[in-house]
Amino acid sequence: MAKVELKQPVIDEIKELITDAATVVLADYRGLTVAEDTDLRRQLREAGVVYRVYKNSMINFAIKDTEFEDLAQHLAGPTAIAVCKDDATAAARILSKFAKKAEALEIKAGVVEGTYYDAAGIGTIASIPSREELLSKLLGSLQSPMANFARVIKQIAENGGEVAEKEETEEAPAEEAKAEEAPVEEAKTEEAAAEEATTEEAPAEEAEAPAEEA
Repeated sequence: MAKVELKQPVIDEIKELITDAATVVLADYRGLTVAEDTDLRRQLREAGVVYRVYKNSMINFAIKDTEFEDLAQHLAGPTAIAVCKDDATAAARILSKFAKKAEALEIKAGVVEGTYYDAAGIGTIASIPSREELLSKLLGSLQSPMANFARVIKQIAENGGEVAEKEETEEAPAEEAKAEEAPVEEAKTEEAAAEEATTEEAPAEEAEAPAEEA
């Protein structure tokens, strides 16, 4: 079987992998320990990034006449390819973060949403928050005005309740004062009646006095 026929399935596999990919990043994994390589693959897999190692010649054939063709200039030495079809920043973000603690990992270049970036450019892409983080921030910014509005309405309601209680408290003493004044007025009425009765009895006693002298 010819070598070309043996290579074709691998080339087709890479072509299928990069078709409709949001991002493709090349990295030199040389020097990573087995434990580091295993950890890196796990992190990429959990983020939905496919991470494979191919011969440079296979990658070169696969990316020819595609939007990833500019990556051919970096096909030297050991090459791993990280591909993600959903999140444009995931591969760059995870590889860059991992390279900070595993210096043996070297990012070569990448293509993100059809645009070529060198290693420095991929580092910049890596600083962009993930889609989930951006959505979370957007949702938070939308909820914030609603939360503020609800808090203001609550404060108004609470303040209104306090005012009502204050008005009720102010009215209560006035009613109690009226209640206390009533017995006093009744007492004054009784005293006046008693004085009138005494005044009426006095002339009768004076009229009886001359009769006794006679």
